[in-house]
Amino acid sequence: MTESILIGIASIFVFGVGAQWLGWRLKLPAILLLLISGILAGPVLGLVNPDILMGDLLTPFISVSVAIILFEGGLSLRFSELKNVGGVIGNLVSIGALLTWILTSVVGYHLFGFGWELAVLLGAILVVTGPTVIIPLLRQVRPAGQVGSILKWEGIVIDPIGAMLAVLVFEVILASGFSEATSLALMSIFKTIFFGTLLGLAGAALLYFPLKKHLLPDYLQNPVSLMIVVLVFTISNLLQHESGLWATTLMGVALANQKSARIHHIIEFKENIRLLLLSALFILLAARVELSSLLDNLNLNMLGFLAALIFVIRPSAVYLSTIFSSLNWKEKLFLCWMAPRGVVAASISSIFAISLVQNGYPEANQLVSIVFIVIISTVAIYGLTAPWVARKLGVAKPIPRGFLIIGAHDWAIDIAKEIQKFDIKVMIADSNWKNISNAKSQNLDTYYGNILSEFALDYINLDGLGKLLSMTPNDEVNALTAIRFGEVFGRSRVYQLSANSKNSTKQNNETTLHAGRTLFQEDMNFDRISKLYKDGKIIKSTLLTETFTFNNFKETYGKEAIPLFVINKEGSIQPFVVDNPTEPQAGDTLISLASPDADRAKKPEQTTEEKAESN
Repeated sequence: MTESILIGIASIFVFGVGAQWLGWRLKLPAILLLLISGILAGPVLGLVNPDILMGDLLTPFISVSVAIILFEGGLSLRFSELKNVGGVIGNLVSIGALLTWILTSVVGYHLFGFGWELAVLLGAILVVTGPTVIIPLLRQVRPAGQVGSILKWEGIVIDPIGAMLAVLVFEVILASGFSEATSLALMSIFKTIFFGTLLGLAGAALLYFPLKKHLLPDYLQNPVSLMIVVLVFTISNLLQHESGLWATTLMGVALANQKSARIHHIIEFKENIRLLLLSALFILLAARVELSSLLDNLNLNMLGFLAALIFVIRPSAVYLSTIFSSLNWKEKLFLCWMAPRGVVAASISSIFAISLVQNGYPEANQLVSIVFIVIISTVAIYGLTAPWVARKLGVAKPIPRGFLIIGAHDWAIDIAKEIQKFDIKVMIADSNWKNISNAKSQNLDTYYGNILSEFALDYINLDGLGKLLSMTPNDEVNALTAIRFGEVFGRSRVYQLSANSKNSTKQNNETTLHAGRTLFQEDMNFDRISKLYKDGKIIKSTLLTETFTFNNFKETYGKEAIPLFVINKEGSIQPFVVDNPTEPQAGDTLISLASPDADRAKKPEQTTEEKAESN
C-alpha cells in the first residue's frame, strides 16, 4: 500500500510538471497536455488512483487549491484596467453569464434527456471559464489592447459567480418545495455575497497591516499569506457553502489595488504555488474519469452540444455584452473565440455528482463525463487555434524579439543601430543624459532614468521587447538589472557582460551567480570590448553562405573578431553566450565586433546569387 501511494504521488509530480514543460517546449496549451497526462496516469496506466491516494482529503484539497489559484488570480487584477472596459466586463459576468446559463441549460435538456433540475445545474457549472485556463492561454496568445484585460477579468471573476450559481441550483434541487427553494436561493445569494465580501476584505486587512508596519520577517511573509488565504476560505465556506471562492478572489483584488504594502514577492510565490497546484489538480481530476463513461458520451448529441457552446452560446453572450461598447468587430470576434472551461467546472461537477447520486439522481454521474469532454474539447479547440485566430484578426502582439539594452555608451549604441537594421525593436536605457541624447540623435528609442527604480517598469513600454542586454561598466548594476528583469523576461532571456575583474566576481559571487547569462565570451568584459572598440574595431554584419561559413569568417577576421549575435533566416536573433555557444549556419547573418580592414583576399569568392543576397 505504501509503495502504491508513493508511486501515485511521484506520478502526479512527474506527469504534472512534465506536461507543463512539454507544453512550454512545444508551444501547446499545458492544460490540454495535463488532461491527457491525467488520463494516461489514471485509467490507462493505473499509476494514480485519486480516491485511494487521498481518500476523504480529495474534495477539500481540490477546494482549497482552487481558492489559492483564485487568490493568485485576484492579485493580478488592477482597477486601472477597468477605465475603458469595466462596462464590458460587468456585462460579461452578469448578462453574458445569465444568457450562457439559460441557453446551455436548454440545449442540455433537449440533447441529453436530463430533467430540468440537472440541465439547469449543468448550465450553471459551464458558466465558468476560469484563470486556470484563460491566463496560460493569454500568455501564449499575447492579445493586444483591451482584449487581454477583458478576458483576464472575466475568467477570474466568473469563477466564484459560477460556483455560487451551481451551489444555488444544487440546494434548490434538494429542497422539498417551491417556497422553500425560493427562500433557499435568495438566502444563499445573500449569504455568499455578505460573508464572502466581509471575510475577503478582513483577510486582506489581516495581511495588509503587518506588511505595511513591517511586523513580519521576509521569510514568514509567504507562509503567513498562504495561511490567511486558507483560513479565510475555510471560515467563509463554513458560514456559506462555496462562498470561500468569492472571499479569496476579493482578498486578492483588494491587496492588488492598495499602494502602501509591497506584495511583489508574494505574487511571485503564489505564481509558483499556482503552477504546482494546477498541475496536481488536473492530473487528479482527469485520473478519476472513467474512460468507458467518456467514450459512451462521445456521440452526435455531445458534438451538437459542443457546437452550440462554441458557435451559438458564447457568440450570443459576447454580442449582447458588447453591443454598446467601443470594441471593434475584430476584438469582439476574438472574445467569441475564447471561452475554455477549467478546473472549477471539473471540481464542482465531481463534488455535486456524488451528492446527487446519493440523493436519488443516478443520471448525475453523466454530468462529470459531459463536463470533462467539454473541458478537453474547449481547451483543445481554443488553445490550438486562438494564437492563429488572434494573428489573423490582428489582435495579437508580435513575438517579442527585441532587446532592452542597459548602457548608452558608444559601442552599445552601435550594437543597437546594427540590430535595428533587421527590423528588430531596440530600446536603450541609461541614467546619463549625455549618453541618452546621443542615442536619441541616432533615432533609437530610449529611456532616461535609473533602470533599478521601482517606477521604471511603469514608464517603459516593453511591447516587442523580449530580452535584456545589461552592458554598463558597473558589474553590480549589470547583475542587479539582470536579476530584476529575469522576473519580467525570464531568467534565460537576460544577459550581462562578464565581470570587469576576477576579484569583483569572487566578492560578489552571490549576486553574479543569480544574475544573467554571460554575453559573448568569458573574457569579453566592458573594459576589453571598449579597448577593442577604441583600437578601431567596428560593429558589422556578415552574411554566411555555403562558400563563406563561420569557420571562413574566423579565418578571415582573426581571433580578435568577436561574434556578438546571429540572426537566422526567419529573423530570430540570439546573442552569443558562454553557457550555450551558438553555431551559425549558412543563410544566417552574423553581427560581430571586427576589424573594418580585414584581409578580404582570404574570403572565398561568392556566387552571383550570394552577392545579390548579401547586397
